[in-house]
Amino acid sequence: MTHLLEKDTSFIFFEDCIKAFQTLKQKLTEAPILNSPNWDLPFELMCDASDFAIGAVLWQRYEKHFRPIHYASKTLTEAESNYTMTEKEMLAVVYAFEKFRSYLIMNKCTVYTDHSAIKYLFAKKDAKARLLRWVLLLQEFDFNVVDTKGAENLAADHLSRLEKPYENVLDPKEINETFPLEMLSMVTFRGDSSAPWFADFANYHAGNFVVKGMPSQQKNKFFKDVKHYFWDDLFLFKICPDQVIRREETGM
Repeated sequence: MTHLLEKDTSFIFFEDCIKAFQTLKQKLTEAPILNSPNWDLPFELMCDASDFAIGAVLWQRYEKHFRPIHYASKTLTEAESNYTMTEKEMLAVVYAFEKFRSYLIMNKCTVYTDHSAIKYLFAKKDAKARLLRWVLLLQEFDFNVVDTKGAENLAADHLSRLEKPYENVLDPKEINETFPLEMLSMVTFRGDSSAPWFADFANYHAGNFVVKGMPSQQKNKFFKDVKHYFWDDLFLFKICPDQVIRREETGM
């Protein structure tokens, strides 16, 4: 149909144009369709960054076919837009793991990025403090980084280059660099029996240790609550009502 846009061309919508138009409509409405995750398969992430935005796609591979689960993107703040390109690409990875944490925690994942330096940052010990902090944040995830060509990273590349048609009325939300979101918003003390004391839960699961001298009511509540937690590799995790697993701050 593109030849109809040429100069001095008569607009005749013949049969080939109709077929092309129908094919275009079909392709635009049928794919890609979001899929629910298959927990028996590894996850894969596409991440990319531009000068003003970052994007990520979470997906799985079904018989060599791309099956997207979630798309995400955000515009960079004024401070983030001043990052180097390597820092922006790394920020995209951090953003993706924060956004898709409920899918990726305790599951294997492959990260595809078209910025080869990202692959070597995890072994670099003299990087900037910001990059080292991001590396530490990502250590609780089981993943490997694969360098890929930009032409093979189109979905994330497109999400990172969506131009803003207007200025944001509200400032873009800052990426939470201190994830996972530990429960630090409540100040508790030892004598407050209504407050969860995560160190006690951790000690129970890690070494079968129970604090002595607890009143019977507090003891019953302790054993009722502790069933929703488990200990794994020096961290305490909670299984939330929606089955999302979250890491807790033990206070140890």
